[in-house]
Amino acid sequence: MLKQLRQDHANMVRMLHVLQLKQKTLAEGVRPNFQLVREVVDYILEYQEGFTQPLEKVCSERLKELDPSSVEVTERMAKDYRSLKARLQRLSTDLDMILMDSVVPMDRFSDDLNSYLESHRAYLKDERELLFPLILENFNDEDLKALAEALPAGTQDHLERLQEAYPELYHELRDAPVPES
Repeated sequence: MLKQLRQDHANMVRMLHVLQLKQKTLAEGVRPNFQLVREVVDYILEYQEGFTQPLEKVCSERLKELDPSSVEVTERMAKDYRSLKARLQRLSTDLDMILMDSVVPMDRFSDDLNSYLESHRAYLKDERELLFPLILENFNDEDLKALAEALPAGTQDHLERLQEAYPELYHELRDAPVPES
């Protein structure tokens, strides 16, 4: 289970890297492939809904039982997560406008995207440095099994679904180096 969490963490780092490349292109005054940006944003929103939310719920509830001192970390991370999701939803709305050729100030969009990326990276760092160690220290095999059962069926098939649903994104990720997280 922890291996799956770490793999999903690494995949999200790669997603953010793709977005960062597009944000840098935009910051340089060049129009990026907004359809690819749309695919990344849609994928992350889908991932958050189907993977992160159930995982967060099970982890925080069980950690609260096993290690009451973890509440501060899990509550802060839940708050940060809700903020991230709201920011990504705003970016998604702006992307809809851009793809419909509506006027959206590109400098504001670029700044909002960059701010989102910085916040999401900070969240991933907290996952890696705070949440994963808490899980490792506190969860036994039964807890890890319950955690695995809380995830949607077919989580391991995520990359295959990615290839089918988001072909441009899959191509970009397949060819991109894995950045440092």
